[in-house]
Amino acid sequence: MSEEILATVEASQPRRVLAVAMLLIIGAILVYVALATPPALHWLVFLLAVGVFSLWLAMRLWQATAMRIELTASELRCSNGELIARTEDVVAVDRGVFAFKPSNGFLIRTNVPGSRSWHPGLWWRLGQRIGIGGVTPGSQSKSMAEILSIMIAQRGQGPSQG
Repeated sequence: MSEEILATVEASQPRRVLAVAMLLIIGAILVYVALATPPALHWLVFLLAVGVFSLWLAMRLWQATAMRIELTASELRCSNGELIARTEDVVAVDRGVFAFKPSNGFLIRTNVPGSRSWHPGLWWRLGQRIGIGGVTPGSQSKSMAEILSIMIAQRGQGPSQG
């Protein structure tokens, strides 16, 4: 953990509060509607399930966005110490408009599949694809994506001449 951090991506406090507040409001409204004016049983179950899921998601979002993503020369990691990907395993970085990526973020493809992981608003991993971003500022994500792209390009050229 003593390596120099090249770039970080983290959610600002106002972004965190706004995102969590929206989910809390949606969850509370759905639960209130279900309990205040109980509809037919199938709608009651649906409203309660979606409302409770929104409240649970707000809690997960608050916990996840308390962390940050750090890029070093050898790895991409979460501030809690969880390894997201080794930089040598990164094959491509995609920031395109039509990429299946988080909001204000980018997509990483690796040559080594990892276990599924989801930190709402910060990052997710499904096999060889990793999404970075969500409630994070686009400027931080863009600079991290650029640094990763440069690292891939330099690795493709072989050892530098000086």
